[in-house]
Amino acid sequence: MTAGTAPSPLLHYLIPAGVVLLVLFFRLRSVGKARRLRVELLWILPTFYALLLSFVFWNAPPHGLVWIWCLVALAVGSGLGWMRGKLMQVAVDPDTHELSQTVSPAALLFFVALIFIRGVSRNMAEGFAGRGQAGVMAVTDILMAFALGFIVFQRVEIALRARRLLAAARAARR
Repeated sequence: MTAGTAPSPLLHYLIPAGVVLLVLFFRLRSVGKARRLRVELLWILPTFYALLLSFVFWNAPPHGLVWIWCLVALAVGSGLGWMRGKLMQVAVDPDTHELSQTVSPAALLFFVALIFIRGVSRNMAEGFAGRGQAGVMAVTDILMAFALGFIVFQRVEIALRARRLLAAARAARR
């Protein structure tokens, strides 16, 4: 390719598809494998992301109807995050009471569905692109609100379930 020539439109699809396939390859390797779950650390990522989003919204707040779209995205992200949290398998070792989580195949399919939703949102972003920087900022704000709801409620669901399972295991041991 020479300087000044536009890349092939096919590259706009092949590169993201390659990245998605690479991510799925690594995710497929972890499906069915138990990993240690530390409930006391589940708050870190949602807190960091909430602070980041707060900073972004404080620095450049959404305007007008974008606030409503952000709230809708937050609600949708919360519901989808809760559903994905439910798809994660949480177990308690009856002897050591150590918690573990396993990514289920359904959780991986859910992840693929979210990638599809991301592709749809990219098309939505292209529709907003005609509005200039304000349109791109609106889409970014909406997607960040969605991600906040998703991250927070996935972790909340896992933490609540893990604590219930741990309490039941401790009660059964007595």
